[in-house]
Amino acid sequence: MKIRVPFILVACSVASIVVVHAQEPKQMTVDQLVAKNVEAKGGAEALQELQSVKLIGKMLVNEGQLEFGYSQTKKRPGAVRTELSLQGMTMVQAYDGKEGWKISPFQGRKDPEKMSADDLKSLIEDAEVDGPLIDWKEKGSTVDYLGTEDVDGTQAHKLKVTRKNGDVNYVYLDPDHFLEIRILSQRLEHGAQVEIETDLSDYEKINGVFLPFSIESGNKGAADKQKIILDKAEANVPLDETPFKFPSTASK
Repeated sequence: MKIRVPFILVACSVASIVVVHAQEPKQMTVDQLVAKNVEAKGGAEALQELQSVKLIGKMLVNEGQLEFGYSQTKKRPGAVRTELSLQGMTMVQAYDGKEGWKISPFQGRKDPEKMSADDLKSLIEDAEVDGPLIDWKEKGSTVDYLGTEDVDGTQAHKLKVTRKNGDVNYVYLDPDHFLEIRILSQRLEHGAQVEIETDLSDYEKINGVFLPFSIESGNKGAADKQKIILDKAEANVPLDETPFKFPSTASK
C-alpha cells in the first residue's frame, strides 16, 4: 500500500492548491508528534512485533549510471548487515550491536576488516528498525520541537534529536501523514563535521508497519545522491547472529 496524493488533488485549480499550502500546520508538542509518528507507522503493537526486516532492491549512483544490487537485514535490538553487489563482487558492512566490520572488494580489499568507532556511527543509526524518534527516551536521546520548515514545498514538522553520543538528527515529518520525509544527520567523523541528508518516500505496509521504499541520501547540498529503490521487504525472517558477527575464520 503506497501513500500517494490522490489524483483529485492533482486536478484541483492552482488557486486551491496555493490556499492549501499557505496554511501553516498546527503547532504540536514533542510527545504529540512522536505519538502521531508511532500511529502513522502502524501503531506501537505492530512496531514491537516487527523484530527483523530484510530489504531487497537496487542502489543507483552517479546520477543513475551505475546500479548495484542492494540488500539490508536489520534485527532487534540493534544489528544490521548491508550488501552491495556488482559484477560478481559484494561489499559488506555489518554491525552486531557491539562491533562493526566490512568487506570492501571495490577498493581491492576482499578480507573482513574491523570498523572504527567513527565509521560505525552511520551503521548504528541504520540498525534502528523504526527510526530515531521511536523510544527516544530509552535510547538516551533528547528531542526538541523546532516548529515547521519547508521541505520541497511541504511545511514539515521539524524535530531535533540529540543522541547520547552528541550526534544530531533533524527529523522532518509530513504534516498530513506524520511519517518521516527527510532526516538530516550531523555527525563528527575523524575530526570533521559531516552532514548527510536523506529523503524518504513511497511508504508501503509490511507486517502492519509502513516502511519507505525510496531512500535518497548524500551530503547536504550535493547534486548527485545515491538512491535506494526497494523491490520487496520481508518481516520477521528467522535469523541467528552469524550474518552480523565478524567472521570467525578471519584474522582480527
